[in-house]
Amino acid sequence: MPRNPNNRLERGEVAIIKAMMAARPRKNDQDILAYFTRPTRSINHGRIKDIRDRKTHVSVTPASAEELEAFLNAWPDVDQNGLHLVGDELLIKAREAMLHAVQGFNNPRAHFKSETFIVTAVIAWTYLMHAHFKHQGIDYRHRHRETGDVLKTRYGAEKHWELEHCLENAACPLDEATKANLKFLIQIRHEIEHQMTRRIDDMISAKLQACSLNFNAALKTIFGTEHGLDRELGVALQFTGIGTSQRDLLLKDTDLTAHLIAAHTALEAELPDAIIRDPKYSYRIAYVERSVNSKGKADQIVEFIKPSSAEGQEINRVLLKDSERKKYKPKDVIELMNQEGHPDFNQHAHRLLWQAVDGKNPIHKFGVELRQNDWWWYEKWVEHVRMKLRAQR
Repeated sequence: MPRNPNNRLERGEVAIIKAMMAARPRKNDQDILAYFTRPTRSINHGRIKDIRDRKTHVSVTPASAEELEAFLNAWPDVDQNGLHLVGDELLIKAREAMLHAVQGFNNPRAHFKSETFIVTAVIAWTYLMHAHFKHQGIDYRHRHRETGDVLKTRYGAEKHWELEHCLENAACPLDEATKANLKFLIQIRHEIEHQMTRRIDDMISAKLQACSLNFNAALKTIFGTEHGLDRELGVALQFTGIGTSQRDLLLKDTDLTAHLIAAHTALEAELPDAIIRDPKYSYRIAYVERSVNSKGKADQIVEFIKPSSAEGQEINRVLLKDSERKKYKPKDVIELMNQEGHPDFNQHAHRLLWQAVDGKNPIHKFGVELRQNDWWWYEKWVEHVRMKLRAQR
């Protein structure tokens, strides 16, 4: 692993150290070191001695008495988690942004929960990736392809990588399911910017839950468990029982715009089933209403079941079945279009549609052949048919 670039003294800090060495009462090297080391940055004690012995930083001028006083008055200048407000700024912003995202979604008076969460969570992940790249000594600034010059905004600020660019970089530490979750949310964000979305919470809530849990896991893996959000992020419980048929009816009546449905379908059509099922891509929890036969369990609102148990295997079987990509028989597609106001759409019209675009070519990912001559269509094809029929009106 490359040396952590945080584990070095900045020029301004060297000036303060020299001022401390000259001040009264005198501070020894160990005393001075205590002001500049913290959990996220470890300064070797030899660096202080080298400065005193004039082996390093000879050209740096000591800070003034006023500058030293200002430094001591502001010290330790850390947040409640021990992170330095300047040196750990990116990490602090990442944690704070994700907390704002979750708090905004859980606000009972909020109407645009998912929209607020996505925008703020993307900011949180961007800061986290920038903090990681900085920790690894990787330059995360956009540069001109030919000259190599750092690109800047209209008013002179350096342009840093956006989240999509961070995810594509070889040094990105995230797994494929986590990346897929973020790419999905980024594309949904592009679709909802400056648009009326009604309510999309039910459609993508599992993606949002996975996003927040993934963030906490990445935060702890990259920077240490002590920086996790476990104490701040809890599990949101649903107090009303909603069955699968009820859920499908609710989703049908959310009045989602066509572009959001199309975006959702197209994005997931490109993903392998392993990613679709992965809880890091879409986090699903099953709440099973049950009575208890033990006094000790009567007050437990959540009961954990071992995956290896018979009950756990049955629950897992049901969840995997529910998470598989929905498939339609040809007659299902025809009946659905008839119900949506296209009574003349029949088997012949359906055949002409898929033949016109070579719909059964695997490259399009419109469907799958489960057995020989047994073709089933995905939601992506249903949406394609729906759009074609609407255009013919």
